[in-house]
Amino acid sequence: MIKNLAALDNGPVTVSGWVDTVRDQKKVQFVVLRDESGAVQLVNPRTTDANGTVVVDEPATTISTLSQGSFVTVTGELKHDERVKLGGIEIKLATLEVVTVAIPETPIASDSSLDKRLDWRFLDLRQPKQNLIFRLQTTFEHALRTYWIDNDFIELHTPKLMASASESRAELFEVEYFDTKAYLAQSPQFFKQMAQAAGFGKIFEVGPAFRADPSFTSRHSTEFTSVDSEISWIDSHEDVMKLHEELLVAGFTAVKEKHGDEVLALFGVEVAVPSTPFPRIPLAEAKEIVKNRGYEVPRDDDDMDPEGERQIAAYVLETFGHEFVFLTDYASSIRPFYHMRHEGDASITKSYDLIFNGTEISTGAQREHRIDILVEQAKEKGVDPEEIEGYLDFFRYGVPAHGGFGMGLARVLMLMLHQASIREVTYLFRGPTRLEP
Repeated sequence: MIKNLAALDNGPVTVSGWVDTVRDQKKVQFVVLRDESGAVQLVNPRTTDANGTVVVDEPATTISTLSQGSFVTVTGELKHDERVKLGGIEIKLATLEVVTVAIPETPIASDSSLDKRLDWRFLDLRQPKQNLIFRLQTTFEHALRTYWIDNDFIELHTPKLMASASESRAELFEVEYFDTKAYLAQSPQFFKQMAQAAGFGKIFEVGPAFRADPSFTSRHSTEFTSVDSEISWIDSHEDVMKLHEELLVAGFTAVKEKHGDEVLALFGVEVAVPSTPFPRIPLAEAKEIVKNRGYEVPRDDDDMDPEGERQIAAYVLETFGHEFVFLTDYASSIRPFYHMRHEGDASITKSYDLIFNGTEISTGAQREHRIDILVEQAKEKGVDPEEIEGYLDFFRYGVPAHGGFGMGLARVLMLMLHQASIREVTYLFRGPTRLEP
């Protein structure tokens, strides 16, 4: 790998990669070769005869015809030279083999639209900036898993084909399933709770989720990676928030340590590890803060809107210097039937949304585990208990107090890297009008 060359002594080496640029000069040729680990400069001094005329020979002839993106294997002499701007090393070419030739006219350029780049995603992802996103994602997920495993969590892989809706019949993809219908899972919610009834105690899953949402915003997709966790033996949603913030600190710490310098160089962003505890603001109070800042949420329901989220995030950053804020105590009118409500005030739930840099990335809550209350809340929400009988059975055989959250992985990455669209940080984006590549 090219990244390993710097640690080698001067001498013979063999490397492979994509041709990035070619400078075909009269006396010397330069080729920048790139693989997924980095780039190196290749040098080929031209051969001249006794009269100083350039001789047509190899690999000079081949170099002159190289197209960007062609994949080549080269041998040569590695030389350390601090004058070389690209890593302080170069390779004096001996041989060059063209493994595969790229079409000279590339379909995308640096100024191509995002949609055009997504059409040619495999070429777009060759860029170091795009490559870094997915190395960073790997580090982030590994850090979360390390936290979970070190704290005795069990990893689950829940089914994505369901006989009925997981939460509601809205935004569901219906698919043919032999002689009946099935639905793509919006969330592993019910299965996470089943694990609590099964005595697993603490679980996690990183897996796909599907929403038949016709939104074309920068933060929505129809298929996304959901980061989920659920824990038993809790006293309130505060325990869930504590888990959530500790996980994010672990993830951000790992990213900063391993990729911080690269993120700064390629994205111009300083990865900031958030301090704990994250600020917590009840939703009603957050709406008043936003109103006092000159913005009144124009919704008919009790929810916050995207501009309200941006406004409260700006307030938190100005007041606490923090990029995260938990908005807590959401109204029961806008929460699912399985969210636990406050004792003495059934109008609010023991739930939260986590806002990061002005955008919601997660919803969490303490779940209602008392069967009689759960049934009544389902009816109140217009959910027929008979349709969720299998789910309700979990609570008829003894289940501890529990809670958890679901978080969109791509949203976290988008906001961490200050990208304008979730499409930039999703390997292959799926939306209402995109099913390819």
